[in-house]
Amino acid sequence: KLFFACLFKIRQTYKGYDFYSYMTIAIVLCSGGIDSVTALYLAKKKYERIIILFFDYGQPQLQGERKAVRHHVKMLNVEFKEIRIILDLYSRTGISKEISLKDLKDTKIECEKYYVPARNLLFLAYAISFAETLKGKLDIVIGFKNEGEEHYPDTSASFVREMNNISRIATKNKPRIIAPLIKKDKEDIILLAKKLGVNLENTFSCYISREVHCGLCLACRLRQEGFYWANVKDKTKYKKLPKDYRSA
Repeated sequence: KLFFACLFKIRQTYKGYDFYSYMTIAIVLCSGGIDSVTALYLAKKKYERIIILFFDYGQPQLQGERKAVRHHVKMLNVEFKEIRIILDLYSRTGISKEISLKDLKDTKIECEKYYVPARNLLFLAYAISFAETLKGKLDIVIGFKNEGEEHYPDTSASFVREMNNISRIATKNKPRIIAPLIKKDKEDIILLAKKLGVNLENTFSCYISREVHCGLCLACRLRQEGFYWANVKDKTKYKKLPKDYRSA
């Protein structure tokens, strides 16, 4: 009886009180890859409320990405929103080439085959718009790593700065856009993920396969080399391993 009396008193005291308006909230853009999942786990340690935005833009790897994100949603008990957008802006050609270690020394040409024009600009625009509907201290967390502006200009530090300027000018909530991994390489992120307890088997990096990593595309090769240089065993299931595959 005493418990219920106290509960009733609390309800009466805080009736109409909006707790969400005082919460720290992170909107995390997550594709299910190593980088964005690691950023998600970092955010979970800092923020009281996590909302994942996952984008379906017709990518071939949609099923693998969605499955990976859903796994971590369940593991961390966070909110999930899937957004469908139309991106008929590009045509991926010549992506069946098996990437060798020699090719990884200069990936600029190969990166161009996978570049989706201004994709991250669109994703962040959606995230900023969504943030305007929420109350609380808001940050938008993205898993950009040290890519190099010449490869993917919409993952660079200068791009993040400009998007923050737009957020300050164009919104009432003025959410910050944070890229905690922007100065890190893949092997650094893998080591950080291990410290955070991320199950890296349940991440998805492949550019071309639906559910199982092909093992040969640029993303799969960079994933493999990340594990190698981090000296961490790669437990990823690949359809095929390249001839020059290196294991930690």
